[in-house]
Amino acid sequence: MGTSAVATGALVGDGGEGLLSKERIIAAPGFSRWLVPPAALAIHLCIGMAYGFSVFWLPLSKALGIKEALKCGPDVGFFGQLFTTSCDWSIATLGWMYTLFFVFLGLAAAVWGGWLERVGPRKVGVLAAFCWGGGMLISALGIYLHQFWIMVLGSGVIGGIGLGLGYISPVSTLIKWFPDKRGMATGMAIMGFGGGAMIGSPLAAELMKFFSTSTEVGVWQTFAVMGSIYIVAMLCGAFGYRIPASGWKPKGWTPPVAQGSNAMITHGHVHVKKVWGIPQFWLVWMVLTMNVSAGIGVIGMASPMLQEVFGGSLIGVAGKFSELDKTQLTAIAGVAAGFAALLSLFNIVGRFFWASLSDKLGRKMTYTLFFLLGGILYFSIPASAGSANKLMFVGAFCIILSMYGGSFATVPAYLADLFGTQMVGAIHGRLLTAWATAGIIGPVVVNYMREYQLGLGIPREQVYNQTMYILVGMLLVGLICNLLVRPVADKHFMTDAELAQEKRLAHDNAKAGEVGKSHEAFHATKSLTVALAWAAVGIPLAWGVYRTMLSAAKFFS
Repeated sequence: MGTSAVATGALVGDGGEGLLSKERIIAAPGFSRWLVPPAALAIHLCIGMAYGFSVFWLPLSKALGIKEALKCGPDVGFFGQLFTTSCDWSIATLGWMYTLFFVFLGLAAAVWGGWLERVGPRKVGVLAAFCWGGGMLISALGIYLHQFWIMVLGSGVIGGIGLGLGYISPVSTLIKWFPDKRGMATGMAIMGFGGGAMIGSPLAAELMKFFSTSTEVGVWQTFAVMGSIYIVAMLCGAFGYRIPASGWKPKGWTPPVAQGSNAMITHGHVHVKKVWGIPQFWLVWMVLTMNVSAGIGVIGMASPMLQEVFGGSLIGVAGKFSELDKTQLTAIAGVAAGFAALLSLFNIVGRFFWASLSDKLGRKMTYTLFFLLGGILYFSIPASAGSANKLMFVGAFCIILSMYGGSFATVPAYLADLFGTQMVGAIHGRLLTAWATAGIIGPVVVNYMREYQLGLGIPREQVYNQTMYILVGMLLVGLICNLLVRPVADKHFMTDAELAQEKRLAHDNAKAGEVGKSHEAFHATKSLTVALAWAAVGIPLAWGVYRTMLSAAKFFS
């Protein structure tokens, strides 16, 4: 009986607070807030592999045939491929996984954002680890059995839920730890989501090469290994989360006065249940939708656009894209892969750069810059393509992709400015439905316009011109919405009594702070501890950047 009680106490903690409870992660005095961003990065670098899943499509499309795909008959459509074991899945079918990722990311973030605020980031991070990494393990089984429906369930549905939970898990916590640097803090974490594919894609390629044989493409083994790695890495990140005690603020910092670039920063707090009825929420929703729709649209077509616009000039030979032979097409595809790698670097850097800059300029001004500069750059692309000016063309896309990433990293701080910090994680979760919407609008507009233009007989190098002007129109809509954003009216904020009740439900009070202190009263003030935490995420990220730069160098060679 005594031994059992001791074991139970060690698991749940004195007083019944479990290892994953919010009380256990309230930081003790002396805790360094700089330990929280690497914990967030550990999770975001793992779930960011969602952007790199296309590295699996080609080998999976030959999982049975190995050297050549065993194509399905005309009577086997998408639903038939979910259950077939006699033919290989098409790349178009596999591509639906990408759509499922971001649909379930948005849904999970919207549905469980409020729960995150109540239970804290550790519990949500742990669940995200088992959903994302465990989803890959389930997918490994599906690939082994050649049952696509199992892969859809594993990575698409369960993994997509893990994406949403993992994505929002650090947002509210980082904003509360860094009220003086909201943009920079969220930029550091969300930078990881953009950088995850830079680590995961080359790692997956190396693992598939290691596991492949004359009778095996090595994908299910790669999923199993990477899923296991992600579970461990994300659990380390989740257990590294801490939240500040009630009333904590950085030493020497005072809340800004509402003037100038700080005019939007409120000192009140809006309940997540009210945001659907507040105009500012929908204006910011449209701001994100328009900016991301345009960005997602060009991400999907940047590589083929480069090849079709510049053709043989990419490899120093004369001839349009349609006039090149198979060897030349392979060569320019390699150059285009380097271009895609270059864009991914700007996507990553932009997340940190623009979000940090927004701390100086203010969030509204930063988005205004996104739309004005972005509109000019989109408008310039047909001219630079027509004049065969590769430098202007590539430069425009690089800046556009930096602002695409910056938009994601800046919006959590924008929400905190407008709606307060108490429930910003939940509000951010609901706003991510804009991402799911943009993921449909952007590719549909770009792909269908391209097909329409080709159907009219317009040359390949000119089919994107009209699309660019449509995207400029999207940015104009976003600019108008952003300019209409005003401080939230007082009537929408929680009263002192309502705020106290919400804090009580979230265990965010002095008593909980003392519990956290007694349970995990360690002092992480030594610079070595912080350095090791950053090295744990920095070294893999540096390796991913190095591999990406090697690929990008092909564009300049």
